[in-house]
Amino acid sequence: MNGVAMNTFTIDATNNITAFASLDEARAAKLNDAEYFGSAQELAKLAASWPRNRPVEIWNSFAGVAPFTSLQPVKRFTNRTVAVARIWKAVQALLGNVGKPAAHVAPAKGKQKKDAAKGKRRHTARAAAKDTAHMAREGSKKAEVIDRMCRSQGATLAEIMELTGWQAHTVRGFVSGTLIKKLGLKVESFRSKEKERTYRVK
Repeated sequence: MNGVAMNTFTIDATNNITAFASLDEARAAKLNDAEYFGSAQELAKLAASWPRNRPVEIWNSFAGVAPFTSLQPVKRFTNRTVAVARIWKAVQALLGNVGKPAAHVAPAKGKQKKDAAKGKRRHTARAAAKDTAHMAREGSKKAEVIDRMCRSQGATLAEIMELTGWQAHTVRGFVSGTLIKKLGLKVESFRSKEKERTYRVK
């Protein structure tokens, strides 16, 4: 607008939200199945076509995780308008990590910014691996899932679904988006002796 690049957010199929300095950079990242929004109004338009429970799944995927450590998971929102308003307000925290050409999660174009982003990811991964207490609020579904996945035998997809009430695609999104991308954990995915999909934190 008026020649000024506006910050743009993307949200992918696994509910990962990424902040970019501009729409062009967001598109250049070529995130699979990503939707774009740069305002609360645009987010509301996207949310209008989402399944009823998706706003809750999105919120709970980042609540309690840096930089959203002050946020708590929810069971439901009063309505979709409230959900959009709270999600929009929360994701503004991601803009603190967006430099001139930088991105929050997706690879950045600038070499210096890219190196800086890598350094931040390494730091986050070390901190997460060192102290699991900061990964999720004690007693939350996230904490219980992580605890089970830290066992030597790991946790099967079926166990996690039964524990959380999540669907299979939500579990996969939680593992790839929250545990691996956001927390920097090393998660092993394999088939158990019973040929069940199993996840284990290394």
